[in-house]
Amino acid sequence: MSNIISLVEKSQLTMSSREIATLTHKRHDNVCRDIRAILVALLGGEDADYVRNSNLSYLTNQHVRCEQYDSKNPNAWEYHISRRYTEILITGYDIKRRTAVIDRLYQLEAEKKNVQPSLPTTKELALMVIKAEEEKEQLLIENKNLGHQVEEMRDDVDAFERIAKSDGSLNLTSTAKHLQQPPHKFNQLLNEKGWIYKRRGQRNWLGYQDKVKQGLLEHKVYITQDSSGSEKVCEQVLVTPKGLTKLSQMLSLH
Repeated sequence: MSNIISLVEKSQLTMSSREIATLTHKRHDNVCRDIRAILVALLGGEDADYVRNSNLSYLTNQHVRCEQYDSKNPNAWEYHISRRYTEILITGYDIKRRTAVIDRLYQLEAEKKNVQPSLPTTKELALMVIKAEEEKEQLLIENKNLGHQVEEMRDDVDAFERIAKSDGSLNLTSTAKHLQQPPHKFNQLLNEKGWIYKRRGQRNWLGYQDKVKQGLLEHKVYITQDSSGSEKVCEQVLVTPKGLTKLSQMLSLH
């Protein structure tokens, strides 16, 4: 078994399954079995199934961890459980066993209160300073790289800002040219994305009303003559500066 289960924080009060076995005069394997039963009952789904079918679990849980107490014995593993899990565990034991465990908990708590926090050694302080300097240097490098990227993008940003503020609208062919897209494929893309459509029997593209309302498209009405010399009114869809900016963003994502 190569890993360690869940990590109860070292600062948290815990009791080991071996100590509980000693206090309650129970076999250690039986205490471990009882702890696993708690995990199965309190957890659900795959975690519970895994614990139920394994001698020791690998799941992460804030109340329990598993450690090998004898490195020479591959089977020498024990649980360390939080006070909460300890109290849940001994609920099922008789009064003498519960008393022995509770008294030990009080003793551990008293010892814990009297322990003064240890100050870092000179070596530990030096390592902390070195790590802080490395993180600072890495942050400076990342900020420098970000600055280069922003500078490289500045021309494109300025260009699109000028487009967005300009007054003129472009037809579909000119828009495709500005965005460096093949006109035919560009029109197909706009149609697929719900920007433009054609009426049945008509050749001209028209803009969907929602795009017109958003100021992305507009229609130009003009008069032309057919082959017989008769005049007819036609509509042409135009892409506004706002629509051009929006399309440039959409094509970048696309």
